[in-house]
Amino acid sequence: MADPSNLAFFLGGQDLEMLTIRDLVNEISPERLFDKNLPWGAKASAYRAEIDDAVASGLQPVLVELDDDIGVRGSHVVVDHHGSRAGANKPTSLHQVFDLLQLPRSRWTRWFDLVAANDRGHIREMRRIGATEEEIARVRAADRSAQGITEDDELAGEQSLRDARLIADGRLLVVRLPHAHTAVVADRVEMDRDPPESLLVISPNEVNFYGPGAVVEMLASRYPGGWSGGALPERGFWGHRPEPRDIVELLQTTVEPAFGQTARSS
Repeated sequence: MADPSNLAFFLGGQDLEMLTIRDLVNEISPERLFDKNLPWGAKASAYRAEIDDAVASGLQPVLVELDDDIGVRGSHVVVDHHGSRAGANKPTSLHQVFDLLQLPRSRWTRWFDLVAANDRGHIREMRRIGATEEEIARVRAADRSAQGITEDDELAGEQSLRDARLIADGRLLVVRLPHAHTAVVADRVEMDRDPPESLLVISPNEVNFYGPGAVVEMLASRYPGGWSGGALPERGFWGHRPEPRDIVELLQTTVEPAFGQTARSS
C-alpha cells in the first residue's frame, strides 16, 4: 500500500466524481493536489512539468483518469474505472482514491455512495442501491454542471429527443445531438421508468452507445481506440471518435434479436 503522505494527485476530465475526488484530496493534502479542470480524454502530458517536479521531490504521482502518454518515470499509481478497469464489481475511481488516502470507513458518506453508483452505472445503478428520485435528480444535475453543460445544451438535448428514432423493434433509440454532452439525452431517457434497452447518441465527429454489456464489448472489439465503461458485464457504455459509418445499421441488426434476447433475459 502506498504511503498517503507521499502521494501527489493529478486529476483528469471533469465530472461529478472528479470534483468529489478533488474536494476529498484537497481536504487531506491540498499542497499535493494538481487540477487543471481538464475535459474528458485528458492526458498526463497536461501535467508534464508538475509530474516531473513531483518525481524529483520524491513524491509518487497518482494519475486519476489520465492517459499516460508521456511514460511517467518511476513508481506511480493509476486510478481509473474505464476500459479494462471498468465493471460492476470493480472499485470506482472515488473508491480507489479513498483507499489510497487510507481514510476510516466512517468518512465514507451517503453522498459518496450516490456519486460512486452514478459513475458505475448511471441512473439504473443509483436506483439499484435505493436512491430516491430526488437524490437521483440532485446527482445528475450536479454531474451535468460539473461537465460544463449549459442551458442551451439542455434545450438542444430536448429538441434532439423530440426528433429521435426508435428502431430495432423498439429496443434502440437513435438520437442526433448537435454537441457532445450526451448526458442531456441519456439523463432524460433513463429518468423514464421504462426506457428503451439501448441508446445511441450521434454527435458531430463522435458517437456514444449505452446498453447491454455484450453489445458494448462487441463495439469495443470491432472499433478499437474508443472508450468504454459502466456496470459491466451487464450494462455499460461505449464511445468512439469519429462516428463509424455503419454504426446504426450494425446496431439495428445486433440489438435484435441475439443480443436483445440476452439483455431481456438478464
